[in-house]
Amino acid sequence: MLDTRELGRRPGSMREMTRTVPAPPDLGIEVLGVAEGAPVELDLRLEAVMEGVLVTGTARATLTGECARCLEPLTEDTEVSFQELFVYEDHALHGEGTGDDEVSTLEEDLVDLEPLLRDAVVLALPFQPLCMDDCPGLCPECGARLADDPEHAHEAAIDPRWAALTEIQTNDD
Repeated sequence: MLDTRELGRRPGSMREMTRTVPAPPDLGIEVLGVAEGAPVELDLRLEAVMEGVLVTGTARATLTGECARCLEPLTEDTEVSFQELFVYEDHALHGEGTGDDEVSTLEEDLVDLEPLLRDAVVLALPFQPLCMDDCPGLCPECGARLADDPEHAHEAAIDPRWAALTEIQTNDD
């Protein structure tokens, strides 16, 4: 929660700040995200406007997870940008907001950044994170990691409809 009382309700007043906060739980997707309690660095600009407070900023954090193809652990840094207008409670109550059903509101001049941060981070994550762009994944037969053994191969599988023919032996006699 950020306190916006210092801005007052004077349109045009602005405040910039840098904060490091612990990551909330479940900040990410199933295979990639920010670990709960990990530091998230926020660079924020709060601007008072007629309807409320415009929050613009960037968040930097370290993502941890696993490759979607080979299941190797991943660690990478990410930076996401976000911007949201938080409407004063009295503007939202009188319908003077933006007209959206889901308008972010200031609660007693406090801004809750968690939903905004969660949306920005989750939308910036890759759908299928990879350890490297050309990750070959795992062998579908035995599960061996193909990047570790590029020459990995198995004998060609015999079609079960023809398997009985392998028992026939031919004699040239």
